[in-house]
Amino acid sequence: EAALDPGRLTRVAPAAWETSARTDFSVWPARGDLTGDEELLRRALAVWARPGESVGVSATPGTQTGAPAGPPQLLYAGNVDNARVVILHDGLRLVRYAEPKNGSAGAALDFARTDGAGRATATAVVLGRADGNVRYLTAPWVTEVAARDLVEPDSGPKELTLTDGVTSPLASPVQQRSGACTSWNALELTDGADTRVVTDLGELVPARLTAGRPGAAKDASGAKALDAWAPYACSLGAVRGQGVRSVNAWEFASQPLPDGTGAGDWVCTRAETWRGEGARVLAQFRTPGGAQGAVAARAQDVPACGERDPHVLAGVLWKSQGGHWYLLAAAGRGTTSIEATGGVSDSAEGNLLTAKAEQGARAELKGTLENGRTIGGLR
Repeated sequence: EAALDPGRLTRVAPAAWETSARTDFSVWPARGDLTGDEELLRRALAVWARPGESVGVSATPGTQTGAPAGPPQLLYAGNVDNARVVILHDGLRLVRYAEPKNGSAGAALDFARTDGAGRATATAVVLGRADGNVRYLTAPWVTEVAARDLVEPDSGPKELTLTDGVTSPLASPVQQRSGACTSWNALELTDGADTRVVTDLGELVPARLTAGRPGAAKDASGAKALDAWAPYACSLGAVRGQGVRSVNAWEFASQPLPDGTGAGDWVCTRAETWRGEGARVLAQFRTPGGAQGAVAARAQDVPACGERDPHVLAGVLWKSQGGHWYLLAAAGRGTTSIEATGGVSDSAEGNLLTAKAEQGARAELKGTLENGRTIGGLR
């Protein structure tokens, strides 16, 4: 019963985060213009405990939707566009309750796992989506926000307002119409000396974007990191709704093309989840001047391209301007040789293989690392 009493909700002091040993959702203060509306809070808690058939319930993969074990923490209660919204936190999950301002018939309840969040991942929560836009509630340590189009990094940040932690609306990539992807909006957050970039993937918590070699990746906020992400931003659509915590882009190889027209870039994007399992890996290849990368291989629940095992090997069939087909294969540094068997039979020393091939040929790839261990091609 205590968990359903709005008077028992935990409310954190506005400046608590400044002296706390932790900087995560547990030190967010209660914000919004309805934090004193006991009836709204009572409804939110009651619906969380026993959502009726008229309540739309969603949860990220691996997230429990049961009632809280004890009184949760209030992060927000207020008017957001055409809804009244309450955001609660129970230490492991964020819960968003929303009801239309003209009654509570169409209430919605959204759950997201956030255990293990830190300062870099407890930066923002989706307050609401309307008319193709999204509004966020940001961490109390965020001082500035801006919108960025990841596809066009040279367009620069577009300033957003921040009022009591709430951003002005920005276009959400999740609600883009189908068709050719020509832009991908992200939220840039300034936190003291640090700048982070997150993006809406259709869930309560936006995903943090990083760039660099696994284990040494940094926030995708500098010019170099933003340029690295630009050709691959549209591939983020492949991990919508998967409970994604962060996505890293790592250029693991550059491969000279056999017809002398330049070099192609090999990039691995890896989406890590809040639940730990279900990580998704894409190996993408981009030819010189190409606007976007092409997915050459994909895998799920593999350690490749991650901190635990940053090695990766992938191949693609490529057609030269002269009409000749080749198998191009590449691995990261630390790979001493690559061998192709099956539809293409060839091998090469080092981390790159270029072999003549027939259209539609299928090859098995094997890479040998410096320590003698072998790895297979991502597929």
